Amino acid sequence: MNDAFFKTVARAPAFGFHGAPLDRVSERREDPAYVASLRARPDAKAILIARDMPILPRGEAPVAPFFPVAEIEKLGGAPLEALLGIDADGAPVFAALLPEGAVVEVADHSDGFLDRRQLVVPGRDDLSPTDLRSIAAQGLVGAQALAALGQAKAILGWHARHRFCPNCGHATRVSAAGWRRECDVCKAQHFPRTDPVVIMLVLDGGRCLLGRQSRWPKGMYSCLAGFVEPGETIEEAVRREVDEEAGIACGEVAYLASQPWPFPSSLMIGCFARALSREIAIDGVELEDARWFTRDDVMAMFDRRHPESLSAPAPMAIAHYILRTWADGAL
Repeated sequence: MNDAFFKTVARAPAFGFHGAPLDRVSERREDPAYVASLRARPDAKAILIARDMPILPRGEAPVAPFFPVAEIEKLGGAPLEALLGIDADGAPVFAALLPEGAVVEVADHSDGFLDRRQLVVPGRDDLSPTDLRSIAAQGLVGAQALAALGQAKAILGWHARHRFCPNCGHATRVSAAGWRRECDVCKAQHFPRTDPVVIMLVLDGGRCLLGRQSRWPKGMYSCLAGFVEPGETIEEAVRREVDEEAGIACGEVAYLASQPWPFPSSLMIGCFARALSREIAIDGVELEDARWFTRDDVMAMFDRRHPESLSAPAPMAIAHYILRTWADGAL
């Protein structure tokens, strides 16, 4: 690969959930006194999560999704907190999971793709619980704040799903400023998990392979993707997933970029793959359709002028970045 390729892939990715300017101070998490001193500081602030939805202050976007830590107690305390780090201004930033009763669900129009639950904080018209996907898609917070929200949602979501020891079944407790759970019975330690997912654009000359799942918005096509399995390299996972889902054999695989994806806690590993075959055979399970698209097709999808009203993923997703990198002719 030449210098032009590396200049292309080294540019700052334009998608969501990355770039939070936080010093995670991971070397100090084992010091309870230090963590307590950070929380007691007058400039300490917190991201508030209720039923896995961030709480935003009402106002004109973009808003700052950070509250004084005193707000935690006003809303009923937090069964769980985690230290996210120190921001660029030197202020400590925490994530707090509020009690279930801190919010009330008034409606649910979720469709399997978007979380459209409507939650309210009783007596607090100044607060708005909002699902993270909508926050990202609508630009309700700045890019750096969005990255911090993603970090908060991922770590608190992990705690919510791992309250019991998978080794012996007993309840675990939080330690290391929210970055570990420990079992006092069998002494096992458990750490937050991130699930690696390959997401790839398969190329055949001037065409790319895109697919769609039935639960996606009507007409949306995207890159193929799938979880990396134990004992598998990234390249092997790319080839296996493409073959399983679309029946296409792939050869070369090249890495482009990665994205934390807090739904609930994945790392999307963006790649290009060179097709060795062209006849599509969809599995009918993961995908309901897959087809080849030209660069003009993809640009028309971006611009919402495709003759079949087809669309591409939103800019917050790495799939958009991968497609845009290819369709713009950057590679």
